[in-house]
Amino acid sequence: MNMTAQQRRAVLSHPAGWIASGFGAGLSPLAPGTVGSAVALLPYLWLRELPLWGYLGVVLAVFLLGVLVSRVLVARLGAEDPGYIVIDEFVGQWLALAFVPGGWTWILVGFLLFRLFDVWKPWPVSWADRNVGGGFGVMLDDALAGVLAAAALAGLAWGAARFVT
Repeated sequence: MNMTAQQRRAVLSHPAGWIASGFGAGLSPLAPGTVGSAVALLPYLWLRELPLWGYLGVVLAVFLLGVLVSRVLVARLGAEDPGYIVIDEFVGQWLALAFVPGGWTWILVGFLLFRLFDVWKPWPVSWADRNVGGGFGVMLDDALAGVLAAAALAGLAWGAARFVT
């Protein structure tokens, strides 16, 4: 998505814009969603050290914060789900990796699965994308893509464990 200088200033002139854009990751001129998902891996390295209840609590808190900041940007700029909002990619990526087995290979597979489900938008992701608006809608479709990616990753991990042993 090409942004005008005025749109870029509007995003960066408000704290909600900084948060919603993943501290600027969503302003990437190429594949802002993928860039946002990749940047989300940095805090994931800290998150994965938390107990599961703490991990999921942070994800829920960021989801709720994402609803608020997305609502602000949607209202400020008049775009329903603009590509420069990537806090939803953070949440989706973290959900995809919530139960990932250890190792960088699994993290990479989880990253790729989340991107696949986020772009492909199978049901119910496509339903949420079309039917749920506002800040909640911005966040919901990516959260659902993350849950689907987590399920697919769990299936792959189970299959790999069965095949190896």
